[in-house]
Amino acid sequence: MRGRDEDTGEFLDISRSQNRRDALDVLALGEKLVALTPAQLARVPVPEDLLPHIAEAKRITAHIAHKRQLAFLAKHMRREDDAALDAIRDALDANSETSRREVATMHRVEDWRERLLKDGDKALGALLDEYPHADRQQLRTLVRNAQAEKAKNKPPRAYREIYQLLRTLLLPAALGLDAANLTAADDLEEQDDQHDNDSAED
Repeated sequence: MRGRDEDTGEFLDISRSQNRRDALDVLALGEKLVALTPAQLARVPVPEDLLPHIAEAKRITAHIAHKRQLAFLAKHMRREDDAALDAIRDALDANSETSRREVATMHRVEDWRERLLKDGDKALGALLDEYPHADRQQLRTLVRNAQAEKAKNKPPRAYREIYQLLRTLLLPAALGLDAANLTAADDLEEQDDQHDNDSAED
């Protein structure tokens, strides 16, 4: 990668140390791409010719071979123009913010679940004030079932269902998604988990 003079359009010479810093920066960028889940990667404008190299780096787990593949990925990334790499960086920054919001929302989901189990209809009313499209009857039934499970030391099936229902309710609003997009992202995560399981079995 070389810079251009804004006035003449000519390429500018860059020092060897600057080239090395740029190479390390791109390598670090490649490592971040490889660490993404499929759902996160889908939100990044990665040039299609890089996707096979990212997938291969994900697949390889042996340390030396993995480092070699990362270097190979970075080599191909350096062939992309600066605008493409800047777009990737911007998307990764957005992903970081999304992850922060997801974590914060998961804490809210857990808080709401505990409030519902502790305060019952009072907490349900407060939840419906904030999320009026929530299914009152479904939530009330799940809360009662979860309370009964706890009292009888039964497996916490309803307890888990409350979490999933609240997650579907709260997370789209926090991330600016609709429920369909959230489901699609979950499907990508499940595919990734299945791929990991298949690789482990191989």
